[in-house]
Amino acid sequence: MAEIRLPKVEQGQTKIRNVPIAVTPEGFWCCPSPVGFQKTLKSQKPLNKPKPSSPPPQVTAHKKQIPVTEKKPMTTPIKPTGTYGDQRTFTPVNHGISAPVVPERVLRPKVEHVPRNVAIEYGEPGTSDMKVILLGKQGFCVKLSVHKKVLMEHSCFFTDKLSGQEPGLSCLEIDDCEDVESYVETVGLMYCKEMKQRLIKQSVSRVLRILKVAELLGFNSCIQSCLEYLEAVPWVGEEEEDKVVSSVLRLQGEGIGVTPVLKRISSNVTNPPNDTISHIMELVLKSNEERGRREMKSVVLKLLRENNSLPSYGGPADVCNETVYTLSRSCLDSLLSLFKQAVELESSDKSMDSREPVVKQIALEADNLSWLLEILADRQSADEFALMWASQQELATLHSKLPIVSRHHVSCITARLFVGVGKGELLPAKDTRQLLLQTWLQPLINDYNWLQHGCRSFDRKVVEEGIGRTILTLPLEDQQSILLTWLGSFLKAGDNCPNLQRAFEVWWRRTFIRPYSDAQGNVPQSDSSMASKQQD
Repeated sequence: MAEIRLPKVEQGQTKIRNVPIAVTPEGFWCCPSPVGFQKTLKSQKPLNKPKPSSPPPQVTAHKKQIPVTEKKPMTTPIKPTGTYGDQRTFTPVNHGISAPVVPERVLRPKVEHVPRNVAIEYGEPGTSDMKVILLGKQGFCVKLSVHKKVLMEHSCFFTDKLSGQEPGLSCLEIDDCEDVESYVETVGLMYCKEMKQRLIKQSVSRVLRILKVAELLGFNSCIQSCLEYLEAVPWVGEEEEDKVVSSVLRLQGEGIGVTPVLKRISSNVTNPPNDTISHIMELVLKSNEERGRREMKSVVLKLLRENNSLPSYGGPADVCNETVYTLSRSCLDSLLSLFKQAVELESSDKSMDSREPVVKQIALEADNLSWLLEILADRQSADEFALMWASQQELATLHSKLPIVSRHHVSCITARLFVGVGKGELLPAKDTRQLLLQTWLQPLINDYNWLQHGCRSFDRKVVEEGIGRTILTLPLEDQQSILLTWLGSFLKAGDNCPNLQRAFEVWWRRTFIRPYSDAQGNVPQSDSSMASKQQD
């Protein structure tokens, strides 16, 4: 808490020279923003800076200059100049400086010397029996005319400071106030019958400042009203939410009940149910509305990536992986069944209208599998998926029996697996990589032309690099077998076939150049060893 001093105010003693007063019927002074305090200074600046349009005053040589120290304060009474709602606002009156006679440039005082003093009166005018002086770090000095009984009824802090003191003690000074504005507003709330109505028009950040001061003053009814406000008002943005939560948790550490506010961000259940993620994913996978499904897949994928970045996400991650694999197997079974139906429809020469629903379902299940594979790849857990896909020999056989327009979505899954292996996102075993190439490389080559021109998300260079790197992870004999088969297809199809020339060059050097280079490197070493033996 700020430093407290309890001086007596002697009769005739005046510490405040500029006196704007604000009184409401309830005694609440609606404190302006910090800019409002600056306006107090601006109202004095016309004394310091002449208007551009008016010429400088003419001063004759025989006119006597009046020194600043001889200027007397004005005794004009304060009168209201305007109203705002139920708040009666009075303009500040300058008691310290009268209009100068000498040229402005000679008598202009520095801005830092202009007084920053404000006076505020609560309740009925003239009935206060105590002064509270707030000395802010911003250089403000605010004098509050208050009622001792009101302060002691609402504030534990004021009760401790004022109880048992001498009857003549009528002034309390608080030094180094971090937020003078919030102090003024919080004291004003002690005079309000309906604090909720006063808080409802305030912003969350302002209420948090009031809450902090109410906590320091032990103003329990204000703390409760602030918590009720925070529990009901929306929190806009993560930054504002973090501020609210940190303020509320600080109160919770001091034994103040804040459970209703925290329920917005926490549950009584320590760990969320394991089937929650599964249920969300099932809803997304079963959706038939294309736009909603696409957008929610993107949202869920983004949120799962955020979860992956948490250091303590081991347990739920395992549960999520099990859920994704369960859903993947279900989608694979559905896809195989749809391929069988599509082949039967093709063989029976059914019309396109009868085949279209099945084709749409194939595209949907293939897209679902691509999404699930993306989730697993982000979690570095897609090795088992690669094995599942490489083992789909029956699906690969049916693939060649369908028109390319019906089957090409499946090749997108194959391409994504090759990209993952090529980037090191997947680390399947050698047998799995070999089986994947044997089962799905030729179907991918067959669909390659369509993928380039009919699939907007298909990146030819990335896919070709992934295929080539996957091939080069195999033993040299297997590299040769696969690349020679590819060479035959490439010489026939050209651009309609993946361009694996870079992988072909690496294989060529490994096969024909590296053995010779290694042999040449060993010759000088053996010659030098023989020469050393002869010298010995």
